Amino acid sequence: MTLEQTIKQLPQGAGIYQYFDINGHLLYIGKAKNLSNRVKSYFNFTPELKPNSNLSNRITKMILQTASLSYIVVNSEHDALILENSLIKQLAPKYNILLRDDKTYPYIYIDNSSEYPRFDITRKIIKSADITYFGPYSVGARDILDSIYEVCKLVQKKACLKSKKACLYYQIDKCLAPCEFKVSHVRYKAELDLAQELIQNKKTLISKLTEKMSFYAEEMRFEEAGELRDRIERISRSEIKSEIDFASNENYDIFVLHNSETRAVAVRIFMRNGKIISSSHDFIQLNDGYDEDEFYQRVLLDFYAKEKPPIIAPILVMKKFSGLEIIAEHLSILFEKKALITAPSRGDKKHLIDLAVLNAKELLKADKKQDLTKLFTEIKELLSLERIPNRVEIFDNSHMAGVATVGAMIVYENSQFDKKSYRTYHLDAKDEYAQMRETLTRRVESFSKNSPPDLWIIDGGTTLLRLAVDILDSNGIFIDVIAISKEKIDAKSHRAKGKAHDILHTKDESFRLNPNDKRLQWIQNLRDEAHRSAIAFHKKTKLKLDKASKLLNLHGISEAKIKKLLNHFGTFEALKELSEEEIASVLNIKDAQAIKNIYK
Repeated sequence: MTLEQTIKQLPQGAGIYQYFDINGHLLYIGKAKNLSNRVKSYFNFTPELKPNSNLSNRITKMILQTASLSYIVVNSEHDALILENSLIKQLAPKYNILLRDDKTYPYIYIDNSSEYPRFDITRKIIKSADITYFGPYSVGARDILDSIYEVCKLVQKKACLKSKKACLYYQIDKCLAPCEFKVSHVRYKAELDLAQELIQNKKTLISKLTEKMSFYAEEMRFEEAGELRDRIERISRSEIKSEIDFASNENYDIFVLHNSETRAVAVRIFMRNGKIISSSHDFIQLNDGYDEDEFYQRVLLDFYAKEKPPIIAPILVMKKFSGLEIIAEHLSILFEKKALITAPSRGDKKHLIDLAVLNAKELLKADKKQDLTKLFTEIKELLSLERIPNRVEIFDNSHMAGVATVGAMIVYENSQFDKKSYRTYHLDAKDEYAQMRETLTRRVESFSKNSPPDLWIIDGGTTLLRLAVDILDSNGIFIDVIAISKEKIDAKSHRAKGKAHDILHTKDESFRLNPNDKRLQWIQNLRDEAHRSAIAFHKKTKLKLDKASKLLNLHGISEAKIKKLLNHFGTFEALKELSEEEIASVLNIKDAQAIKNIYK
């Protein structure tokens, strides 16, 4: 069936549609209340099928590449929205906007039902009617909480009240010790009120911490003074500075966007009780044009994606974007109350929007990624990449004679290594090819939770490159893949500098660059970091294995028997969970009993 025939036979119901190019690569996923009407709006049908003349340059380019489409019918436009968002995150289509900010933001909370309440941190709603929340905090929640316990004489730990005896915190004047003494609720509430004031007023909190820091310095307690100095600095940069202060207890979540030719930024500001308490932002790379309406949809869907937030605030946006109504409907279902999304045009709310836009512009000006745009564009052209490599995942494996076999994935995003996103894997495979297959397969299986990057870099040659492409293709995912390897000298690959040149591999060709080429050096830097990560995890794993092996040796289990066990069961951790009978099926009952005695 031709593309035109498929379009003309589309049903009238709600659903999602997917555009593919001539090679079967996914270009775009969209949602529709009426599939037939929505998809037909992209095309003119006479005298031949071509893009509608009213489309943007970005969408026109996409339609010109479209060779086929598929669709899924669902029960409602809301169901289509959910399915569309899920598939975009898993498959990362070329022309969709993809945000990878899947963080949940922490809140400080207090359980008022306790006899002597204390503050703690949560990322989700706690099922109790007596909880009061403060937040969300993009950064600094832990620092604020630690500061509260530095300044206020509250019960410091959850377990304190169970001890029935005053502890060190009482002795150093950081707790009233209601565990042992009859502390009046009036006296304790005074400390709670002070704590709440400090949480809601960072300026007062920083003033109190500065006083404490000066005291520690005068007492020559320089380490404690230094800790407070660092904490003050982190709390200070956890918010956007503003003189805006509503003379009320109003709460708002503010979302604005701004873009340059190559990058866009989303800024979120959180106002609670009339004061701005925190802010956050995310950049995206503009590979094939920019659709502000879609970006707005992604930003709101992603921020409220997980579950109902502890504090539900009216949402302020800078413009009424396409799809606002269905986003509001979705959030109303999530919030279990009507979601309010407005684009203010005057007054204090408009001043909040203007403040957020000002900060978005400043962020783009200061964005250090802009300085590397030329280099990344050159890399994209050199390697014939579909996207500028804003987020890159690099893979390497490590082992020693088949022992302590591990895989490592490191992540590079926004011009820096994102160490929080690094992943390491214990591998069962014995040869290099199978090890890389196991590592990459496990990464693909996690795409639904952690979206695909713009580029994979494989430490290896064309064989491993083809393996990576096959794994992605078999899962219906298209992202760019390259590999980097050392040339062979005497049939061996050498890492040592000066002994061999690095070779870059794409699906279509392999080539060498001058060692001074900055494009090559950038790829080498990423490869070397992946190698370092894999080696470090291998050494850590090997040390654990050696300790476990020595423990078994001491109880009469030989190296040959240990190797037999590991070949059969995989890890020492697995041995701990096995029965005597299962171990005896590989060794003998005497050895099995000895092993079970070790791991009792």
